[in-house]
Formats: sequence, structure tokens, C-alpha cells
Amino acid sequence: MGSANLTTITEFILVGLTSHRKTQILLFVVILIIYSLTIMGNLVIIMLVWADSSLHTPMYFFLIQLSGLEICYVTSTLPQMLAHLLSGNGAISFAHCAIQMYIALGMGGTECLLLAAMAYDRYLAICHPLLYTTAMGRWRQLQLALVCWMGGFLLGSINVACTFRLPFCGPNRINHFFCELPVVLKLACADTHLTQAILFVASVLALLIPISVILTSYGLILSSVLRMRSTARRHKAFSTCASHLVVVTLFYGTVMSMYMIPQSGSAPDRDKQIAVFYVVVTPLLNPIIYTLRNKDVHGAAAKVLGRWSFEKRN
Repeated sequence: MGSANLTTITEFILVGLTSHRKTQILLFVVILIIYSLTIMGNLVIIMLVWADSSLHTPMYFFLIQLSGLEICYVTSTLPQMLAHLLSGNGAISFAHCAIQMYIALGMGGTECLLLAAMAYDRYLAICHPLLYTTAMGRWRQLQLALVCWMGGFLLGSINVACTFRLPFCGPNRINHFFCELPVVLKLACADTHLTQAILFVASVLALLIPISVILTSYGLILSSVLRMRSTARRHKAFSTCASHLVVVTLFYGTVMSMYMIPQSGSAPDRDKQIAVFYVVVTPLLNPIIYTLRNKDVHGAAAKVLGRWSFEKRN
């Protein structure tokens, strides 16, 4: 095809989860409820940790980072999804698509690294309790958090730059509910092998290296816990790690199937069905999973509610 015949597109059309109008309205209500609960759940965790000094520990510092990240992550995708469901029009400008992809990739990469940092924190707390206070001091916490955020957005910048340097001349319909890199890349009017190779390397850095840190950390934790003589200590160690492992399994399982497993011959709607789990479901479940069996958070909530009711009576 000659270059004269190429027409650069100015917008994409997001197909969304369905084109059936009644189903769109139903999904709008469901997604709006999920989005509201996700925001409220993660805000509650942030406020409880800030309000209770007993929760000012490295584990809850990283949990605040994760909760703040989840709020930003869902806000980068779900409000637009809600607007499209309500209007029935999935148009999104080229620039808006690039920005959304950058934020989503940056947040996703940061979450991968942050989950690894949280696993390392649990490893130090359980396997090296005497060194934990000095090894995970305030400055080390800030360093790890900064590396996670900078690393995530650096990888996002590389992926977005490599994707949008390619020409897009049509078609412009994206079979998804937001601009996700593997789906948008399919619409490029050029050879994408180099970009796919760069994407795979970035996926290795953002997914396989952190998951290796997580598996190594929990392997060492398991070995240490099994050697504990105290049943109470063993139970406490398992309970503090169980919630983190559930989150890791949900998030990494779906993201890796999207970015690292070959998709040739897969169902047309496979991409967006998988994305629903880590864009919609996981951010909602995170605050529930981390607080459901967490006695420290329960205690902090009781203190805050007790303080609030006392001030209200007086």
C-alpha cells in the first residue's frame, strides 16, 4: 500500500462489553455500584491507617499505596466506560486513548512492583523479625514505593511510545471497553513484530521478575513458618500472608494471561472478558480481602467509630 493511500485516524470506537441497549443500562448500574464501592472501600482503608497510630507500620504503608493506586486505576477507566454505556457511543479521541493507555499501563506496572515489595516486607517481618525495624525503616519504605511508581510509569512510557509511533489508518473499532495496548496494537497499519517484542520484554520486567520475588519470598516464609514451634505464631504468620497471596493470584493470573500468553485463534471477546477481572473485580476485592480477617483493621475501625460516636454525643 502506498503512503498516499494511508489516512491517519483521529479517533477510535470502543465496542464495549455489549451493543444491546438494555444490557448497557443494566451494566451501567452494576459498574457504577462497583466503582462507588471500590472508591469507598479503598478510601476507608487509607483513612483508618492514617487515623490509628498502631497501623503506622511498613505493611500498612504499602497497603495505603496499593489502595491509592487502585483508586487512580479504576478512575482512569471506569468513568469513561460508564459514560459510554450511558450514551451508547464509544468514541474516544486518539490523544485520549494514548493518555488512558499510559495511565493504565503505568498503574498496572506499579501494582506489579508494589505487590513484590509487599511480599519482601512480609519476608523480612517473619523471617528476620530482629532486623525488620532497621531493614524496613521509613526511608527504605519511601525508597521502595518510589521505585515501584517510577518503574511502573517508565515501562508504561516505553510501551505507549512504541505503540503510537506506528501509523493507524483504519479500521478504528477496538473490541474492548478501554484502550488496552495488545488490542490497540492489532489496528496498526505496519509491521508490529518489533513492538510486540518490546512489549514482551516489558511484560517480563513488570510481571515475571516481581512474581519471582513474590514466590521466592513466600517460599522462604513457608519454610520459616513450618519450623515455628508456636501454633499461635504459625497461624498469625499464615493469616497475614494469605490475603496478599489471594490478591497476587487474582491480579497476576489475569494480567499474565492477557500480556504473555499467545492469543492466536482465541475468542474475539477474550481480551475484554479477562480485563474485567483486573480492571473491575480485583480493585473491588482488594479492600475486602485485606480487611475481612484483619484484626488490626477491625480494631482501628472500632476505635474510629467509638471516637466518632463519643464526639457526636458531646
